[in-house]
Amino acid sequence: MRGLLASSIGVTCAAALALPLTPPAAATTARPAPTAEPTVVAAPATSPAAPLPGSTQSLPLTSLARDRAPGAEQGLPRRDVRPFSLVGVVWDDPDAELHGGAQVRTRAAGTGTWSGWQDLETHSAEHGADPGTSERASHRVRGATAPLWVGESDGVEVRVIPTAATRTEDTARGPLTASAAPPLPKGLRLELVDPGTEPSAHAPVGPPRSRAVTPWGPVGAPRGAATAMTARTIAASAANTDLAPLGATGIPALDRAGTERELLSLRQGELTERRQAKPYIGPRPRIVTRRGWGADESMREKAFRYTNTVKAAFVHHSATGNNYKCSQAPSVIRSIYRYHVKSMGWRDIGYNFLVDKCGSIYEGRAGGVTKAILGAHTLGFNTNSMGIAVLGTFSTAKPSAAAVNAIARLTAWKLGLFGANPRGKTYLKSGGGNLYAKGKNVRLNVISGHRDGFATECPGRQLYGKLGSARSTAARYQGR
Repeated sequence: MRGLLASSIGVTCAAALALPLTPPAAATTARPAPTAEPTVVAAPATSPAAPLPGSTQSLPLTSLARDRAPGAEQGLPRRDVRPFSLVGVVWDDPDAELHGGAQVRTRAAGTGTWSGWQDLETHSAEHGADPGTSERASHRVRGATAPLWVGESDGVEVRVIPTAATRTEDTARGPLTASAAPPLPKGLRLELVDPGTEPSAHAPVGPPRSRAVTPWGPVGAPRGAATAMTARTIAASAANTDLAPLGATGIPALDRAGTERELLSLRQGELTERRQAKPYIGPRPRIVTRRGWGADESMREKAFRYTNTVKAAFVHHSATGNNYKCSQAPSVIRSIYRYHVKSMGWRDIGYNFLVDKCGSIYEGRAGGVTKAILGAHTLGFNTNSMGIAVLGTFSTAKPSAAAVNAIARLTAWKLGLFGANPRGKTYLKSGGGNLYAKGKNVRLNVISGHRDGFATECPGRQLYGKLGSARSTAARYQGR
């Protein structure tokens, strides 16, 4: 598999940037960004809106048994730590499996109350870049559990317990069954993620306006009303300037007529006469941008990587648990982003979009929400697809109706940009996995669950059961 590479959009920071005079319907065709990247703009010393950066504490696990045998339990006893809100366990070899269970207990900051033992999802290798890609082959990539959101905490205890494997052999005295625990992966570490804080004010949400924008936000706004936009912040935001001003925290919703006009503008020269006459695209939903949820653009890899098209959407659950408020969703996403990049060694957050329990939609991997961005979400099927993660764990808990509807609204629009029918089938070529061999053409639902491309529990039984409803609703939004 080979992604198309485009470097971040270049913007000259020394001069004010004039945005298009026309509304989104007349925006120019979206294309991968040019190669130049602007210089970093320093924040004004008086800016009051600067966010507090996040951080990661990485603590090596040690044997909890006296004999320190290879198959012995590892962990950390209760200890005080700096504040954190998300936790996970990583290890050196991304191809090594953790045969066993990982559990954590955390102490809530402020109250001093300890939680009970909580399980971490240990089988998370199916989320990631495809085999053979540069992102997967990077020496930085590590094996990991799924992360768990625990809220602001300042104490932790962890244990990783290997699962004993049984083996039966025929002996002179008859069958003999032996039990032995396989060794745990090498280099086990506990990752404690503090998401930091998001800027208190940004540039406004809305369509492009006939006004100039500086690296600190639109002309006319208070000088301290937006935090300084670094080179990579500008690049990530500029990838969406067909839809919203540079520095916007959100891309506004459009009605059907406006969305159809925008499609004709974005895909000039690419649409058949039939699609021009009947576009089959859902109204564009409101999308919180990376700047809106407070992404630290300095963490990700500089370049954007694209594939050719978007033929399918894979739905996931983040497996981070359901104990978050909708107001905390940006913090949860910043934590996942930091865990994917700093702890697991990925180039950016793996998902193309994220959805919270209240139905808000968030931009994921950088590169522009209208474009075919190469993600790291469905091992073997990241090419020509997109990944949508619903924040939460849905093995037994039911997803909210708002979240399911958000999946439908998002897919009706994004798949419609590429002419895909949410109720239809499509073919994707496997990049390799535990269900389909590399190179095999696989027939899949246009809206599929992660488990359709890889033998995994994701997106959870309860969310997977709602995908039929999401397909029908998305098709209705497209006017089918």
